[in-house]
Amino acid sequence: MQKTQYSSRSLVVFTDLDGTLLDSRTYRCDEAHEALEQLRARGIPVVLVSSKTWAEMEPIRDHLRNDHPCIVENGGALLIPIGYFPSLLSTTGGSGAYHIVEFGIPYVALRQALKEIAQETGLVLKGCGDLSVHEVAAQTGLSHAQAALAKQRQYDEPFIIEGSSAVSAALATAITNRGLRWTKGDRWHHLTGPHDKGHAVRYLIQCYRQAAADQGQHCTTVALGNSLNDLPMLAAVDIPVLVQQQDGSYEPSIDLPGLIRAPAPGPIGWNQALSSLLG
Repeated sequence: MQKTQYSSRSLVVFTDLDGTLLDSRTYRCDEAHEALEQLRARGIPVVLVSSKTWAEMEPIRDHLRNDHPCIVENGGALLIPIGYFPSLLSTTGGSGAYHIVEFGIPYVALRQALKEIAQETGLVLKGCGDLSVHEVAAQTGLSHAQAALAKQRQYDEPFIIEGSSAVSAALATAITNRGLRWTKGDRWHHLTGPHDKGHAVRYLIQCYRQAAADQGQHCTTVALGNSLNDLPMLAAVDIPVLVQQQDGSYEPSIDLPGLIRAPAPGPIGWNQALSSLLG
């Protein structure tokens, strides 16, 4: 992919993937093509913010011809292409073609914590690391190749609760007592360190606004999401957009000042909401 240096624009778009830009069943974004092309033509950055691993995100970014920063594993890390911003905070580390800002804790610590929490609560908790590639594919509808990429985790442990779809008070307490967090995505619960999508988004917004200020400009931020794990991201931006769930409902835990509710699920709602904002 050709290296891009950020040039200030009036808008920066942050977006969740599964169930938002990507259809929750097909993992495609064909219906969002019109708005994606408008954004590309105007040079407006689209920052992918997902619970997906970096291994999963790279082919998606290639497919979308997206060479902007991205946020992986529910805010576990932020990856910024080297040279993208004229100047970058000195606290960032480097790896290959990217500056990497880590917010998460090591995956091995999350795996151990999940086992301890299961023993403490008496619940049967199965993490992504406990499942085979075949089982992950069956749980998610991903291909086996995609499921293998989903298992390459560093900062976030997706898990399921056998016999339940909700996190109980006892489970929530066991998680928070360890200084950890949990959230709910499109399919899985997620165990993370003391970070979320909002931490990484706010950090990146500072970078964008500094770059804009250096050019005497200002940028407005938009974010689109559909699940509870998107709430911190939506709360961090100027214009939050909530996309419908597949059944046409909206995540009931998300209600923010100025919240825009997209009129359809997945990439259809994503496309309609952004086309309206772009005029």
